[in-house]
Amino acid sequence: MLGPGAMRAGTGGSAGPDPGTGGRRVPDPAGGPAAAVEALLAEYLHTRLGEARRVDAVFAEEVASRVATFVLHGGKRLRTAFVRCGWLAAGGSGDPGTPLRVGAALELLQACALVHDDVMDESPVRRGAPAVHAQFARLHREGRMHGSAAGYSGTAAVLAGDLALVWADDLLTETALGSPYGGQLHREWQAMRGEMVAGQYLDMRAQATGSSDETQARNIATLKSALYTVERPLALGASLAGADARRMDALRSAGRCAGLAFQLHDDLLGAFGDPALTGKPADEDLRTRKLTGLLAAALRLADESGDTEALAALGHDGPRAGGGTADRMRAALERTGARAAVEKEIACLTASSLRHFADTGADDRARREFAALVARAAGTAGPLPDPGGEGA
Repeated sequence: MLGPGAMRAGTGGSAGPDPGTGGRRVPDPAGGPAAAVEALLAEYLHTRLGEARRVDAVFAEEVASRVATFVLHGGKRLRTAFVRCGWLAAGGSGDPGTPLRVGAALELLQACALVHDDVMDESPVRRGAPAVHAQFARLHREGRMHGSAAGYSGTAAVLAGDLALVWADDLLTETALGSPYGGQLHREWQAMRGEMVAGQYLDMRAQATGSSDETQARNIATLKSALYTVERPLALGASLAGADARRMDALRSAGRCAGLAFQLHDDLLGAFGDPALTGKPADEDLRTRKLTGLLAAALRLADESGDTEALAALGHDGPRAGGGTADRMRAALERTGARAAVEKEIACLTASSLRHFADTGADDRARREFAALVARAAGTAGPLPDPGGEGA
């Protein structure tokens, strides 16, 4: 857990007061949005932890502090960077702390999503460390508490995720109230939260039904990743700058393409990634037969070519039918040509994203920042750790 001193520690300097901060000073993003949002999150979470301690010391230590630690240790801060790109593309000027605060709210929302996702998937590891529910299970065992450690840990983790969501909403609302474009900002935020929940439910349902439908896989990828990771963050940033309809439409198209490329790259990491880089257990997507664009494409290609061995390995008739090992599944993904097809689609989506972003009329600086971000997200700039669409 983090103590108060560690919570205050951060990187980056300070800028002038932001109208959405109640007069507080905000970090200067001169060292990059990731460094600046780390400092802003540390200060914000320090304040929220103080509030939690005034409510109850046990709650603060076991829940609030655990959430704060999780938020500040890991994550690529991609969403924060995309908020900034949207703000710049729409001609954002003035205090750069405002888009940073929106980015910080997104990081808190992401913490909620990851904590809940790990409970639903029964994933023991996140960002190379025990998942939050696994930490609560250990707390239960070491404290010799009554009842089931699994039941206690899952419930406690849901509450921890809820707390992260509360903090995210509070921070976004504060920022919206201090912005002349707060209404549009809040509407984008509302839409994004609903899409995120819908995508998570459809993902869970697809696994339960053993779906192999490519259209369904694309819909889930759009809701869980393309919108949530790129398109909505870009729109949130552009909203802060009062973007007109033309620029907003171009940004949405750019974000949709980049977000789908991000998810497809994530699918590849889920099947072929190194756990030392991804921070997640090996073969989890394959073991659970997660419906991804990669899996759906492989099943279609295997069916078209009559590759019965691949169909059996990938469980064409349900998650238990094939009984294939992870190695057999990987071989099938390669042999059917699905991996190569997905890699080609990533390249096409990336190029389309950059063309749409250029249509915003953004200056060269914003276009360079966006291109670098898309390269990271799509995996064309080297390995991208901590996969999981929603897990970035």
